[in-house]
Amino acid sequence: MLKKERLLRIIEIIDQRGIVTVNELIDYLDVSDMTIRRDLDELESSGKLLRIHGGAQSLTYSATQELSHNEKTTIQIDEKKEVAKLAAKSIEDNETLFLGPGTTIELFAHELTNRKVRVITNNLPVFDILQQNDTVDVSLIGGDYRKNTKALVGPIANMMLKKFNFSKAFISSNGVHNEEISTYSIEEGELQQIALNNAHQKYLLIDNFKFNRDDFYVFYNLHDIDYVVTDSKITPNVYRHYSQYVEILKNNNNEDKHK
Repeated sequence: MLKKERLLRIIEIIDQRGIVTVNELIDYLDVSDMTIRRDLDELESSGKLLRIHGGAQSLTYSATQELSHNEKTTIQIDEKKEVAKLAAKSIEDNETLFLGPGTTIELFAHELTNRKVRVITNNLPVFDILQQNDTVDVSLIGGDYRKNTKALVGPIANMMLKKFNFSKAFISSNGVHNEEISTYSIEEGELQQIALNNAHQKYLLIDNFKFNRDDFYVFYNLHDIDYVVTDSKITPNVYRHYSQYVEILKNNNNEDKHK
């Protein structure tokens, strides 16, 4: 099989499957591990797919099917860690924070260990990360459990959250397209909307892949967000476009941009 044919076949397989591992592609195409990894890197560079840990994902997969929590933990990990570290620099001691659902927010929670803050969350992994830390006062709100995000949502969660005020709320999303911020779940979107409305400062934590993407439920307007925190791989065109809506914080030549 010629290289061009192989690349087209890889795209076809990934578009059909949504997510495919390197080992599966080796079996499908009967080529070496090194060849597949080079092909995937080339296809990602040309904007044909998204590389994840151990494989690749179709660019359209999350728009039609919600990824599992385990799948999300394999995608854009370095970029999400960069976002988490940068967002943590905005925290001051004794603040009351809301942390929403999402794997980026979970990585952000790791950056808050040993910080003197109060955290309210509906994110069970965030609670697990912070609950054994002596300096963090963490509360987990109740509600209906969503397995795909390990978040607590629904009427009980919303009722509890309406009673709280936050110095800062940190949320993520599945997509941002122009001024619309969207997610897969109506319940998660409604809860995050409440938290944002009750916060003095509103932060959206997303990696570069989430820009120009839509999901099912639009729950907030980018004009109403104070800061978007993203990674250094955001393209200049995307940065310029979204800067008209909100201030974007990112690493720039190893210098942190702050307001």
